[in-house]
Amino acid sequence: VRFRSCDGNKKIHFGSSEPEDFRVSEDGVVYAERSFQLSAEPTEFVVSAQDKETQEEWRMRVKLTPEPAFADTSEKDQKKIEDIVFPWQHDKHGSALKRQKRDWVIPPINLPENSRGPFPQELVRIRSDRDKSLSLRYSVTGPGADQPPTGIFIINPISGQLSVTKPLDREQIASFHLRAHAVDVNGNQVENPIDIVINVIDMNDNRPEFLHQVWNGTVPEGSKPGTYVMTVTAIDADDPNAQNGMLRYRILSQDPSSPSPNMFTINNETGDIITVAAGLDREKVQQYTLIIQATDMEGNPTYGLSNTATAVITVTDVNDNPPEFTAMTFYGEVPENRVDVIVANLTVVDKDQPHTPAWNAMYRMTGGDPTGRFTILTDPSSNDGLVTVVKPIDFETNRMFVLTVAAENQVPLAKGIQHPPQSTATVSVTVIDVNESPYFVPNPKLVRQEEGLLAGSMLTTFTAQDPDRYMQQTSLRYSKLSDPANWLKIDPVNGQITTTAVLDRESIYVQNNMYNATFLASDNGIPPMSGTGTLQIYLLDINDNAPQVNPKEATTCETMQPNAINITAIDPDIDPNAGPFAFELPDMPASIKRNWTIVRISGDHAQLSLRIRFLEAGIYDVPIVITDSGNPHASSTSVLKVKVCQCDINGDCTDVDRIVGAGLGTGAIIAILLCIIILLILVLMFVVWMKRRDKERQAKQLLIDPEDDVRDNILKYDEEGGGEEDQDYDLSQLQQPDTVEPDAIKPVGIRRLDERPIHAEPQYPVRSAAPHPGDIGDFINEGLKAADNDPTAPPYDSLLVFDYEGSGSTAGSLSSLNSSSSGGEQDYDYLNDWGPRFKKLADMYGGGDD
Repeated sequence: VRFRSCDGNKKIHFGSSEPEDFRVSEDGVVYAERSFQLSAEPTEFVVSAQDKETQEEWRMRVKLTPEPAFADTSEKDQKKIEDIVFPWQHDKHGSALKRQKRDWVIPPINLPENSRGPFPQELVRIRSDRDKSLSLRYSVTGPGADQPPTGIFIINPISGQLSVTKPLDREQIASFHLRAHAVDVNGNQVENPIDIVINVIDMNDNRPEFLHQVWNGTVPEGSKPGTYVMTVTAIDADDPNAQNGMLRYRILSQDPSSPSPNMFTINNETGDIITVAAGLDREKVQQYTLIIQATDMEGNPTYGLSNTATAVITVTDVNDNPPEFTAMTFYGEVPENRVDVIVANLTVVDKDQPHTPAWNAMYRMTGGDPTGRFTILTDPSSNDGLVTVVKPIDFETNRMFVLTVAAENQVPLAKGIQHPPQSTATVSVTVIDVNESPYFVPNPKLVRQEEGLLAGSMLTTFTAQDPDRYMQQTSLRYSKLSDPANWLKIDPVNGQITTTAVLDRESIYVQNNMYNATFLASDNGIPPMSGTGTLQIYLLDINDNAPQVNPKEATTCETMQPNAINITAIDPDIDPNAGPFAFELPDMPASIKRNWTIVRISGDHAQLSLRIRFLEAGIYDVPIVITDSGNPHASSTSVLKVKVCQCDINGDCTDVDRIVGAGLGTGAIIAILLCIIILLILVLMFVVWMKRRDKERQAKQLLIDPEDDVRDNILKYDEEGGGEEDQDYDLSQLQQPDTVEPDAIKPVGIRRLDERPIHAEPQYPVRSAAPHPGDIGDFINEGLKAADNDPTAPPYDSLLVFDYEGSGSTAGSLSSLNSSSSGGEQDYDYLNDWGPRFKKLADMYGGGDD
């Protein structure tokens, strides 16, 4: 039953007139409080609705009719159809029930899903209290009626019977909200539309389904009972608020069943899997497989539907096994002075899962290496410890090391696990003595010496020491390794260094007054070793270089103003053997001082100018005497080439081209000569190339295949004659060969052309015994010309003239050579392979039928 107030805000409490038999919940659903047998007559009771605030009360009579099994379907349907009775209101002034005009109020209709019919199945009869005075028409609208899915619910327009036409599925649509209408025959609305709610009652028609068929979870080994592992979840398409959709979980089996067949349990409502027993050990059992069952109907094994899934639980590793050395002492050896050498492999055993932080080993040195000469690296694949030398070891200082090593994992051990004694080991490293290189002391060695030391002078002694005190070998031998200026030599036995040339500080091999030479000391060990030492000679300057003028050339005007030339003195020596310098002009020739004057403007600079008012344009050599400040002094006369020219008002030369052309400098002359030489070389190379090219061309002509030589492809033949009748021939030439006259008696004019002519043989050129290679071509060309002019040279049968055969020829007729009969069966394509001389025949006979 459903109560609808006008304002919609009333809080209603439902009550029953028969509370021991019927109870009405707050949502208006009527329940039977006990089991009882209904009589054939309808059972009536009153349902009251009371306002909780105003205590106002409304009442409605409910008539309950049983469903007898009638044979007549129409009578059965008619008996089970419920009529809607409009509400009654209690009269406060009396106890009678009074009819009140209100909208239709229809409680929800509950209809089980998957009903087997028959269909259409009547649900309720809708009736208006005006149907007694008016002819009404009923209709329903909404999803399931006139909206998709359409046609599920229909109503008889005359009687108002609402029916369902096919089975319903709650999992598709759980409830339908329809609206009923009542109109008269003219279509006028008689009653306000009312809402009809049809709830589809769930049936247990769906099995539980797990979200995944295989569930994966992990649990650390050694976990205590009650440790959460994972949660499995199944869903049921039935109503979750009813028993049909209430699931319960349980574990059907566990594989393997060690150390206990019940290592895990599952919460039957939530699906949480937890541990219930201790003893999880990854080293013994790495994985468990559980079969989980989900059953609806709250796990009822009789009426509930079930389904299963698999839960795979992996036992994860924890660091409960420390690394243990396979031996208490390891041995290794290393040559002295070697680094990055692996001297020993430390092997450990760890039962934890490989290549995890609980298995990966870390090694640390706990004793025996105070200077840090060793380190231990971990091999990531084998987990071995590699004892490596990182600092050189001297055999003469340390012959053996005894190291103490401890092994640990990357993560701490599990709580309660201690490192056993096997996690510590000893490494004994023996140092091997090897032949070491000698070394000079000191290195480098600095010697201060004045330059100018003569050749053959003893400079110093530079010796080396051999660090191998325990090896028996002879003394060291010395040699020179690097001496850029070749000034020094060293005694191979005692290392005494003497000069072989004068030491010069101004040499190009001296940088910042320092000259460096490198020497080698070698022993006779096995294998022989050597060491180098550097001798640094700091050369002290002496005044052994005179100053020179710079620049060497200058230009000035032919008049006094402006005519100053600035010059600079350059001295390779250093202070105090350099500036300040003294500048002066020589007394001879006298024209120098007559025409020029020089004035010093600073310690290194002076100014040269004309003494006379005018000096004719040209090139003049002006000698200048420059003296340095050394003790003793050093002076030199330098020639300054001065170009005197005519100048404009700005002091710039106007005829500098003429002066330069009159006297070319040394650099210009050298440049011109170089250009001429390069040009001559290019011309000579071109001539040689042309000559070689001609010789190569001639040699190629001699190597041409005779069949490819065009001179043999064009042959000249004589005329055959005008015919048989217009020429007078001697027919005796066609007789048998045995009747032919000898050659000696034949007239000259009738000789056959296929015989060797009678002529004197020409003289062919004779090749010298050892000809020059360049004359081979000339020799062959001369021989070719002689052969072309020789009438007796073969082939002398290439040109034939045939006369009239006459009658009675013993040779027989040529008509037997029938090409149409015999030649047609032959293949003449091979003529194409015989070269250009048979090209014509190949075209005639090798062309096929055409």
